[in-house]
Amino acid sequence: MDVWEQIIWKNILQIRNTSPLVHNITNYVVMNNTANAVLAVGASPVMSHAHPEIDDMVQICQSVVINIGTLDEYWVASMVRAAERASQLQKPWILDPVGAGATPYRNSVLEQLLAFKPTVIRGNASEILALAKHNPTTTKGVDSTAQSNEAVSAAQCLNREFGSIVCVSGETDIIVTGRQIYYVRNGSTMMTRVTGLGCSATAVIGAFIAGIENKAEAVLAATALFGISGEIAARQAAGTGSLQVLLLDKLYNITLEEIKQLIRVEAVNAA
Repeated sequence: MDVWEQIIWKNILQIRNTSPLVHNITNYVVMNNTANAVLAVGASPVMSHAHPEIDDMVQICQSVVINIGTLDEYWVASMVRAAERASQLQKPWILDPVGAGATPYRNSVLEQLLAFKPTVIRGNASEILALAKHNPTTTKGVDSTAQSNEAVSAAQCLNREFGSIVCVSGETDIIVTGRQIYYVRNGSTMMTRVTGLGCSATAVIGAFIAGIENKAEAVLAATALFGISGEIAARQAAGTGSLQVLLLDKLYNITLEEIKQLIRVEAVNAA
């Protein structure tokens, strides 16, 4: 077993065996899919944004997922309080900056959340560029108009400023840490035709950072697992509808042999 297979499989088993509790404040377009993805990898999701229970929920969970896809004032207050509480308790949390750069309001919300220094930031290239203020006009709604490799320097800036591991999604997923950059070349273009799969990938990373001490390994393992599962599902799917079901199945029942056959990871030292 080579090093990537070993790292990924070890961490998949860790999540299955420990079933960490993951507190999600996510967008209501994808809430069901997100919860099912977290369950499929072996973790336990709770979907809660009620103000009176935010502090208690963050207290009992092992990680927090914040996804700004469908904003309103009530949910924003929930997100900010959850991020603040996670920071106070030193709990890992992940930010999905959906649609960063699309509107001034969205950018203002993200500035509030970034103040609490997310453990991980995961977004497409346009979102990462906008978040780092490298090119805030490249977001097309929630879709990216840039390739992931165009956002590496922006991701490095975010890493330096906030200490966050940054995962840039795309045809190649790129994970930027302080020391290394990982390129994960798994997945399928069909996955871009299903709403919310990126949000589900973020939630799966949230599950892995909940149960794994080495956060860079956690992000790498979760990203590779999701990409490989999507790749296998796309080969079997008749279309985007069956892709969703098959992807959940594969997140649940993926084997070491499938990982060995398909994993494509490259690591380079960060400049």
